[in-house]
Amino acid sequence: MLTLSIIIPVYNVEKYLKKCLDSVLSQNYANYEVICINDGSTDNSLQILNEYKLKYPQIKIIDQENRGLSVARNKGLEKATGNYILFLDSDDWLVEDALVTLSNATVDEDFIVFNGKRFIEDSGLEEADIGVEEKELSGWEYYNKYALQSRQFHFVCVVLRAYKRSFLLNNNLFFEHGLYHEDNLFTPIVCYYAQKVKVIPDVLYVYRIRKGSITTNQSFKSLTDIIKVANKLSDFFIPKTNIDKSVVYREIAGEYFSVFMPDKAKRYSKKDSKKLQALIHWDNYKQVSIYPRHQRIYHLLKISLRVFHWYLKLERLIKNS
Repeated sequence: MLTLSIIIPVYNVEKYLKKCLDSVLSQNYANYEVICINDGSTDNSLQILNEYKLKYPQIKIIDQENRGLSVARNKGLEKATGNYILFLDSDDWLVEDALVTLSNATVDEDFIVFNGKRFIEDSGLEEADIGVEEKELSGWEYYNKYALQSRQFHFVCVVLRAYKRSFLLNNNLFFEHGLYHEDNLFTPIVCYYAQKVKVIPDVLYVYRIRKGSITTNQSFKSLTDIIKVANKLSDFFIPKTNIDKSVVYREIAGEYFSVFMPDKAKRYSKKDSKKLQALIHWDNYKQVSIYPRHQRIYHLLKISLRVFHWYLKLERLIKNS
């Protein structure tokens, strides 16, 4: 029987936490535990957790100083006892019967993928992705088929999958400490190791889009971490000789130059641009630039940011002519 560990990192979400917890605790399913990691909240989040714990024995609370989302998720994974892991952000929620649906669909997959919908807080609109179904494929087949598809959710989004705990632990698949964009690093490597994956079309998860969340804030650290993720992914995948790497190389090359696109570059100084360029593992960047456009961009960025931006303007002129 499927047993689930639902891992919920919590940081200053007193406004949303009860809805998140209620969505789990009202599930018509008994075989689960809820591991809440209070990551140094300064509002009433911890108080809310303690109140719920008094009523619901399946809740476990870990209280720690603020160390970030990755550390909180890893701590939950270390303490989990279920045979499958579900990551739930504390401002999001599960739909009714989500756990029953997962239990009925899961056989022995390394991870199972489900659908979700976005809730736009400012407008109250809900947007669901089109459901996709795959009976069985490898993680790398899944990655190559869907990583480049345009959907409501980024492909790397960790919360739209349930993971076999033994699969994560046996392959030492944890989140990198201190990084934004940790999902961008975690997901391709998880897909590389996974031998058995299933995709179901059911909407099980509601993802809140709100001002002030990590995913809607862009800082200079966010940009430096994109490059660090690209470096780490290229370090991991370049030595691999047993897979088709064309899709992952396309994604990595795109991450390298994305931080220099005009909409981002206008937010930092020339000095900051040099800092970003100094972080790049240029030999790696060259190796993953296998597409002609990516090769051109690699060489242009080696010359200067201004030349790269001139090239983008020329591209637009040619496209619109």
